[in-house]
Amino acid sequence: MISWTLRVLVALGLLGSAWVHWVVWEDWARYDDEIGPLFLVNVFAGPPLALAVLLWRRHWLPELAAVGYGAATLGAYLLSLTVGLFGVKEQFRTDEELWGVITEGGCVVFGAMLLALRFLRFRPLRLPQREGGQTA
Repeated sequence: MISWTLRVLVALGLLGSAWVHWVVWEDWARYDDEIGPLFLVNVFAGPPLALAVLLWRRHWLPELAAVGYGAATLGAYLLSLTVGLFGVKEQFRTDEELWGVITEGGCVVFGAMLLALRFLRFRPLRLPQREGGQTA
């Protein structure tokens, strides 16, 4: 149940981030030759990743991709807040920026939790060894 809830939260984060990037692309990013295409990458990568996280449960790759998506997007946003990114300098004033940080943070946090659950759950239990090679 926890795993399914985390999957849904990661998928919502991916879809939310894609939506935020679409709104911002429509607003101003489509006029920027460097940032505009990068926003479209987020727009078109989010929904397939969300489907993969929900449907491809036997492998860890979609979960890792979701964490990478969120981390890369947050990293780019952090650069745009501090030193600027391709001439764009953000100031964290709009609702879109707030929702972008929330959704991408959700991708990173919930995706990392999902990965941790996967690797903790499938880790073989090792019993302590007694003297003489017998297990406890």
